[in-house]
Amino acid sequence: MTKLFLRPASWLAAGLILGGLVGFTSLPELAPYHDGDEKLGGDTTVYETGRNAFSLSAANMASERQTRFFVGNSFFKKAWVEAPSSTTARDGLGPHFIARSCGACHALDGRGAPPQFDKQLQAEQPMALLFRLSVPGAKGPQPEPNYGGQFNNDAIPGVKPEGKVQISYQPQTGSFPDGEPFELLQPQYRFTELGYGPLHPQLQVSPRIAPQMIGLGLLEAIREQDILANARAQAAANLGVSGRANYVPDAYAGKTLIGRFGWKANVATIAHQSAGAFNGDIGITSRHFPQEECLPAQRDCRQAARGGKPEIPKDKLDAVIFYSRTLAVPAQREADSAEVRRGKWLFSQAQCSSCHVASYTTGPLRGLPEVSAQKISPYTDLLLHNMGPGLADGRPDGLASGQEWKTPPLWGIGLFADVNGHTRYLHDGRARNLSEAILWHGGEAEAAKQRFMAFNKTDRAALLRFLESL
Repeated sequence: MTKLFLRPASWLAAGLILGGLVGFTSLPELAPYHDGDEKLGGDTTVYETGRNAFSLSAANMASERQTRFFVGNSFFKKAWVEAPSSTTARDGLGPHFIARSCGACHALDGRGAPPQFDKQLQAEQPMALLFRLSVPGAKGPQPEPNYGGQFNNDAIPGVKPEGKVQISYQPQTGSFPDGEPFELLQPQYRFTELGYGPLHPQLQVSPRIAPQMIGLGLLEAIREQDILANARAQAAANLGVSGRANYVPDAYAGKTLIGRFGWKANVATIAHQSAGAFNGDIGITSRHFPQEECLPAQRDCRQAARGGKPEIPKDKLDAVIFYSRTLAVPAQREADSAEVRRGKWLFSQAQCSSCHVASYTTGPLRGLPEVSAQKISPYTDLLLHNMGPGLADGRPDGLASGQEWKTPPLWGIGLFADVNGHTRYLHDGRARNLSEAILWHGGEAEAAKQRFMAFNKTDRAALLRFLESL
C-alpha cells in the first residue's frame, strides 16, 4: 500500500526563504510512504515501545536459537561478585571496576546518563559515563602511569577505588534567529580522592556514555565497501563534510580492521567490544583479555584474589556476544504521519543526512542469518568527523583526532525516555534534548546546524518530531 501526502503551502514559503541556505528554489515532491518503511532493522524489527523496547531478540530469529540468546541475556544483566565465592560462575569482579554487570551501564539494553543532581549537588558517582585516560607518547597515546587507560571509581573490599569524579556544568545561552532562547550545558570534570597518587600533568580525558545496544549485529554486517563509499560521496559532494574511517586492531581477528563501534569508531567488532568491556568496566578476564589493568602503583589491586583463568569462559562470553549482536531494532513510530514525513524531508534539506546516512543492505555475517542481507535504516555513516572545538575531548583514539567523533546511529533515540527515563544525548550526555544535541554540532556539521537554526519554530519542531519517531 502507498500513501501520498500533499505539500502544505507553508513548506513552499520555507523553501523560498531558505533557498540560499539549502540550495534549491522550488520544493521537490516528497517520496511516497510505503508500508514497511518503518522497519528500521529490516526483518529483525520489532513493534515494541515502553521499557522493554530494546531488550527483544531479532524478530526473525529461529526458535531453536532463542536459548543461546537468553543465556547471553543472563550473563549480560546479572551482577558479578568478588572472588573467592560459592558463585563460581560469576565471581572475579574487579579488583577495580565501574559496574558489576553489563546491564548496570546499559540498563534494559538502553542508554546511560550522567549522574543525577540534587539542588546543584552531584547525587551519585557516574557509572554509565566512563572516562578514558591517556598521556601523549612518541607512538601515540599511552595509558596514564598510575591509573591506566580508564578511571575506575569503584573497587572490591580491600582495594582502594582509583578515586571519584566530580561533574559540574557551565551554562551557555543563545537564541535562534527568530528570537527563541536556548541554554546549553558545558560539562567540566575533576578527579578527586585519588587512590594512587597524582595524575600526569599532560593527562588526556575522554568521557563516554554507554549507548543503546540495539542493532549492533546489523552495523557489523554493513559491508566495508559501503562505509568507504560514504566517504567518497561526501568528498565528491564538496559540502564541507569529509568523513573518514578509523582503523583499529581487533583482538579476535588478530589484525587491523575498520572501526564501527565506540564513540570514536575505536572498536571493530562486537566480540572485541564485549570482551573489552568485561575487562575494562567489570574487571573480568577472558581469553583475549587475560589481565586486569593493575598498575605498578596499585599494589592492592595486584594482590587481590582472582576468579579463575579466565574469569568468564569462552562459551558464556560467546553467548553474550551473540546476544549483543541479535538484539532487535524497534520500528519507527508514526512513520506515515504528515509531521514526521515533513520532518524527514527537512532533515534531508538541512543536509543532516550527509553524515546520518539512512539506508544500507547488509552483507553476510558468519553464523548470523538474522542480520545478513537486511535492508536497514540506522542513520549513520560509521565515519569520523571533525565536530569542532565545542565537543572536542582533545584525546586521540586510533586515527581519530581530539575533535573527531563517529556519527552515531539514530535508531532508537526517540525511545530513551520510555526505556531509561531520560533524554540525554551526545557522547557525554550533556544535551538534555534533541534540539540541544543539534546545537552542539560544529566543525563539519556547523552548516547543517545553521540550517536547522534558520528554520522557523514549526519546521524545527517537525524535524525534531521525525528524530523522536526513530
